[in-house]
Amino acid sequence: MSALAWTAVGSLLAWVWLLLGQGSFWRTDQRLPPHPGPAAGPGSDARSWPDVVVVVPARDEAAVLPDSLPSLLAQDYPGRASVVLVDDGSTDGTAELARALSDEHGGLPLDVVAPGEPEAGWTGKLWALRHGIAVARGRDPQYLLLTDADIAHAPDSLRALVASARANGLDLVSQMARLRVAGGWERLIVPAFVYLFAQLYPFRWVNRPGARTAAAAGGCVLLDVRAVARARIPESIRHAVIDDVTLARAVKRTGGRIWLGLAERVDSVRPYPLLADLWRMVARSAYAQLRHSPALLVGTVAGLALVYLAPVGTLVAGAAWSDPVAAWAGGLAQAVMVGTYLPVLRYYRQSPLYALLLPFTALLYLLMTVDSAVQHYRGRGAAWKGRTYARPQAAPEEG
Repeated sequence: MSALAWTAVGSLLAWVWLLLGQGSFWRTDQRLPPHPGPAAGPGSDARSWPDVVVVVPARDEAAVLPDSLPSLLAQDYPGRASVVLVDDGSTDGTAELARALSDEHGGLPLDVVAPGEPEAGWTGKLWALRHGIAVARGRDPQYLLLTDADIAHAPDSLRALVASARANGLDLVSQMARLRVAGGWERLIVPAFVYLFAQLYPFRWVNRPGARTAAAAGGCVLLDVRAVARARIPESIRHAVIDDVTLARAVKRTGGRIWLGLAERVDSVRPYPLLADLWRMVARSAYAQLRHSPALLVGTVAGLALVYLAPVGTLVAGAAWSDPVAAWAGGLAQAVMVGTYLPVLRYYRQSPLYALLLPFTALLYLLMTVDSAVQHYRGRGAAWKGRTYARPQAAPEEG
């Protein structure tokens, strides 16, 4: 066989392995587990529901708070709940706006606190979470809900999260918020982001108690405070750039049961209208995901090329150069790729035609990953809301 045919066959074998051996990553049916419990409303018994404190780290979030914070304040949770917004050095009036929204909308009580500048060894968001968690635990709640400032929750979101955690004995329940897909670049890149994340961390493996795979989506994480204490959150993960995945690993490693799935009524309201906006979102932490390893970077680039670029390339070249093995193998690999991407596109209510553009989207992700490594070696490291961390290190693994 020709080198082109071998490349096509290698790509096809990779897709067969992903299809059969990667935890059914393409499925989108991992939704919040059944959560029977007392119904909310005038007749519900608030004493049967645990106390919850919602912690929201916020840095320069005035643009999105009007679309997100009122949804938290309006939670119809039957028990006692409150919100702590951690204003992490904002310069756009985030704290003042949060207080004004609370005065205007009422609902759950809101406290706005400030942690000061991060101490050495802490990444920005985790420093904000550290302060918010400390304030929250001073109120002796049974659960913490960690959610981002750009996340809007349906009125029953908190109630459903708590009921599901209690009914299923879960220490961590995380929902991947439905990201905004209003613009052309968002439609092209955002569903692929979820698809690739699920390929790295198949939800079924994450949710299996005996499996080593652990992940969470930082925009919506409900935590049992006992698991927080056991895993020493957030001190044990203070170096982490990819804080949500590292947090889930810490909880699972210390005996906690975790669950991750797709949200139906938890949405991100942050717009990413330009390619540059999405590029920064991905490149911020892509190389950290590879543990800043040049070998893993080379392997990732080669893997993305073989899995996502080779199918269409070998299909076209095989047809043009009369190489039937290359054309057929490349075509079959392309068919598997398109077929596994369609469920995510349906979840985001997007045209199935975007599946044909997945190789181009994968090329963009490849370039973003390389750019992430370039920025790292230039000393620019990762960043959160204008705060840069040169050459960040992952949190140490603990036995």
